[in-house]
Amino acid sequence: MKRYCLALDLVDDPALIAEYENWHRTGNIWPEIKESILDAGILQMEIYRTGDRLFMIMETEDTFSFERKAAMDAGNPKVQEWEKLMWKFQSPLPWTKEGEKWVLMDIIFALK
Repeated sequence: MKRYCLALDLVDDPALIAEYENWHRTGNIWPEIKESILDAGILQMEIYRTGDRLFMIMETEDTFSFERKAAMDAGNPKVQEWEKLMWKFQSPLPWTKEGEKWVLMDIIFALK
């Protein structure tokens, strides 16, 4: 199993942040989105928020790759629709490339 941690900002607007959180409550995520996550080899995913910063933890199968996930998403109209909707709430980190959303974080400390 692999673990990845990623970060992304939200638009700094309390109403938009509340709406974004509502979309991610149990039962509100489209079933096609959950299916696409699982089909890509993601076993567990959690998103945390502080202020307007998001932090995602993903645990994946050993064969998971971001390139394969991106290719799967590009060919899935429902994922594209979800991503377009989510972009209303999301704001790229200042150092990201054009069009980039979630940024992979580097591990700098591990207790064990």
